[in-house]
Amino acid sequence: MAAPFTARWALAGLQVACCLLPAVAQGAPLTLERALAAVDSNHPQLRLAEAARDAALAAQQLANARDDLRIDLTAGVNRVRPALADNAYPELSDNSVALVARKTLYDFGRSAAAERAAKYALDSRQADLIETREQRRLQIMRRFFDVLLADMQAQTDDQYMAVAYVNFDNGRDRYAAGQISSSALALLRHRYETWRVKRSASRLRRRVSRLLLANAMNRPNNPPDALIDPALKGNDRPIPAYRALRTRMARHNPRLISLQDRLEAARERLASLRAERGPTVDAEITAADYANRPLSGRDEARVGVVLNWPLYQGGRVDAKLAQQQARFAALQARANLLKMELTQMLLETYLQVKQLRDAVRQAVKQQAAYTDLALDKARGAYEEELKANLGNSMAASSASAMRQRKSEYQLALALEKLQALVGAPLGKSSAASVGKDTLQ
Repeated sequence: MAAPFTARWALAGLQVACCLLPAVAQGAPLTLERALAAVDSNHPQLRLAEAARDAALAAQQLANARDDLRIDLTAGVNRVRPALADNAYPELSDNSVALVARKTLYDFGRSAAAERAAKYALDSRQADLIETREQRRLQIMRRFFDVLLADMQAQTDDQYMAVAYVNFDNGRDRYAAGQISSSALALLRHRYETWRVKRSASRLRRRVSRLLLANAMNRPNNPPDALIDPALKGNDRPIPAYRALRTRMARHNPRLISLQDRLEAARERLASLRAERGPTVDAEITAADYANRPLSGRDEARVGVVLNWPLYQGGRVDAKLAQQQARFAALQARANLLKMELTQMLLETYLQVKQLRDAVRQAVKQQAAYTDLALDKARGAYEEELKANLGNSMAASSASAMRQRKSEYQLALALEKLQALVGAPLGKSSAASVGKDTLQ
């Protein structure tokens, strides 16, 4: 029976190898560093953030140009009948052309508030752009690790399917020899078919995960073939205490900065609207030419200062103020809510890092050591042809290795998320604040 048994395992190994053939690289394997270099590629998410930033920049330029010099050319073609005592000119042509220059000298803070509002709005969009880059970096890392895990899962499922196939094939021989019942053979076939379905699903996940990574890298038509498993040396770098992280997040988190800038912009818009009730002082210079000089009021040049004071504007200003105050109140509520959400997210991420380092990492290492011992034992038994559980042990070893790498990927993502939350590299911290576990 040794030869047929060995042949079945050879056939199963061939099936596994055939399943793994699509993972062979057609080009240079993709590294995590190369994948992250695509963060600043022309991705639609980045283009949206840049377009919003450019629109805010244009709005700032518009606000800065509110009190710029304005020059208008006016012309008119008219026929008039002047009211002259001698009635010497019963009907005249009143054609004219004039060049008028106007410049606002002072508007009692209206333009200055509008300019400050535009500046805060632009700063908000700049912070949004930084946040978009950070989220893209996280997304690419997550998709990269998903591909690696999909490959490991596919390899494990292939091995388990090979074991199930060998058991089923061996069961057919035993059934033909009358050693097992038909129900036992049906159970073996059911297990084999179950693992075959799982294998098919895992192969599908491998293709889908590569497409998602290609989309994250803005390469939708060029999904990667093979990836290099990163060393992730940064997983052991020290991190500041929770209190220090919370303080840094309050100062540097891009989402928080963006919303605070939007609050300041709304406050300045309120000030600009209130100033609309006040006067404006404009300088005006006019140079004109007329078809008929005899008419009165025909000056070739005129220079003056004009005071405009709105005495009554109906309910327009009050309605605009009420609308802007409601928006300001909504932004305040959103800012308070965001602070709570970010604080909760920071705490959860910080505790996740601690758990992955202190508990999960040690647990998966112990599980891997136990699985390796079981595999060595199974190899010895297989060589003595006393047992047939080598395949199960190899598959279990692959699953254990996958769990170990998965925990490291989760740790790398948690550290990257922690860095994105605080808005600065975790390494830039004082020695006194590193490693003190104070959740206050």
